[in-house]
Amino acid sequence: MEKDEADPSRQRNGAVGVLYGEFTDPLDDRVRYSVSLTESVLTVQRICSSPGRSKVLFNLTDCVGCRAYRGPDSADVGAYFAAYFYPFKRRWMSAGVARQRVEQGFRVALVQDPLVNLQEAERWARAIRDASVLQAPRREGAVYAEVRRPCRVMILVNPHSGRGQALQLFTGHVQGMLTEAAVPYTLVITEHQNHARELVRKADLSQCDALVIMSGDGLLFEVINGLMEREDWQEAIQTPLGILPGGSGNALAASVHHYSQSPPAWNEELLLSCGFMLCKGLVGSMDLVSIHLASRQRLFSFLSLAWGFVADVDIESEKYRHVGAIRFLMGTLVRLASLRVYQGRLAYLPVKEAPQLPKGSIKSNQPPSTPQHQSLCSSLPCRLIPNTSPNRNSRHNHNSTNSNHNTLTNSSNNAITTKRPETQSDGKTRAPEDSLLPGLDQPIPDSWTVVKEEDFVLVLAIYQSHLAEDLWTAPGAMADDGVIHLFYVTAGISRPALLRLFLAMEKGGHLACGCPHLVYEKVKALRLEPVSPQGMITVDGEMVEYGPVQAQIHPGLAKFICG
Repeated sequence: MEKDEADPSRQRNGAVGVLYGEFTDPLDDRVRYSVSLTESVLTVQRICSSPGRSKVLFNLTDCVGCRAYRGPDSADVGAYFAAYFYPFKRRWMSAGVARQRVEQGFRVALVQDPLVNLQEAERWARAIRDASVLQAPRREGAVYAEVRRPCRVMILVNPHSGRGQALQLFTGHVQGMLTEAAVPYTLVITEHQNHARELVRKADLSQCDALVIMSGDGLLFEVINGLMEREDWQEAIQTPLGILPGGSGNALAASVHHYSQSPPAWNEELLLSCGFMLCKGLVGSMDLVSIHLASRQRLFSFLSLAWGFVADVDIESEKYRHVGAIRFLMGTLVRLASLRVYQGRLAYLPVKEAPQLPKGSIKSNQPPSTPQHQSLCSSLPCRLIPNTSPNRNSRHNHNSTNSNHNTLTNSSNNAITTKRPETQSDGKTRAPEDSLLPGLDQPIPDSWTVVKEEDFVLVLAIYQSHLAEDLWTAPGAMADDGVIHLFYVTAGISRPALLRLFLAMEKGGHLACGCPHLVYEKVKALRLEPVSPQGMITVDGEMVEYGPVQAQIHPGLAKFICG
């Protein structure tokens, strides 16, 4: 930076196109720094007589906050300000980089008046905060909003999620970061299943600028469905949602981190990354999927719908919850040892003009135009079954239902009406219209594709990039791409081949394995009709009633904090 020799008073604690000042180290007055602030960088250079002066540049994109304060000694006339950064730095014990905390502090002692010094410290702190807000990391081509500042946050913590350490993780890694960023928050400890759902259904959301979940994916599932059950759901679902990983799978947290184009992170590093994004406060759109069960229950999902192997592993590995994320590996190995095949029927509405993937990487079903396809379409209505939704205490048990093809009914009296959403007395709709779905007891439209195979190892519909911290399931997925990424594996796959698929999924390489039993489609809606009398279906990792199910995506329905 060039200094104005004609006006020496502007060289120190003044401005020449940038904010400039000279301060001392908070712990040693003999160490002096020249400090300059531009719209994107804080530059700190030590003033010394030896050659090769050290200079450090702090990118304001990495800054979460800055505060001014008085020292603990009342006789100290100086004031202080400290800026907090979380830049990417090399890990100590392994390869790669991750966000790590860096604090840079200064002592201001321009005059003998403590108030004047404090005012100068506050001027710098305010300037750094204001500049850092404008430098939040943004993905090219994405459209963002920003949370209100100061952002009033309600943080819901499930103390039993994962290994039961969510509250300790919050106090140890997130609480201090929120203080540094001057984010006021209300902490709510959930006490029982559906506590969060009940709370947000009745909460006065005008007193809250964001809802943040410190747990696994199950608590966010409760929150979203609680919001969608409100009479003012259209406004409520616009409340920005944040995720702090505290569970075993942490799929959404891993996905949000991935969308930020940051290097892969796990465990506490992933928590730090999500906490950083919360402090920066950028808000993006997130698709939700409307799911209809045979008992007329309607759910809203942000992550996945699973049947077969994935659902089995998710639910059956609950007994290993105390070991953390490794529970899924243990569950996978146990389920591989006795691999199951499920009978059922699957149909979907493909995305028109979807981008073509490399030939040979996956198998793709095209809508057949044979008479067999037409007759199969007309045979896809399904009998509505009673609500046998299990509670959490019985989630390890298989659920059964009579799915005999000969007893399927087309009764309009039991139809789930999805074309016309419910309305209130004031004319507002209670839920978004599922315009792509027929009633669950009605035949699917001719424009849908019916899968020829009826023997499956797994069916997985996912609408985020990750199914877990270490499972990059849909490499091309984005939170607001308006697509359900449908995967299914047909019977005949060997145990080693299935294991190779999941191992390759860690780096998103499963689509390039050339497995003839793996099928991947981009769809807008789907219907699944299990025929096997026993099995499990999960929505966002939570077990729901076993039976016919259909789903449709609603692009950009929710808002989430993403950077």
